[in-house]
Amino acid sequence: MTEQTDKRTERLKAALRENLRRRKLQVRGRSEAPEEVLEEVRPGAQGARAGVRDGDPAEPPEDDPA
Repeated sequence: MTEQTDKRTERLKAALRENLRRRKLQVRGRSEAPEEVLEEVRPGAQGARAGVRDGDPAEPPEDDPA
């Protein structure tokens, strides 16, 4: 892997760990994580799901010769 890919992978792993931690807090009855753990999300940081949010279909539509 390239250095850039390694850095991106580490950022994604950290985001997943944080997301899991926040969900655990919510399950325990807390509605939100404490202020000190809240952070701004960078634009374009949606990862693999960004295409879906932009309106791109997950799979190409099937051609119907009707």
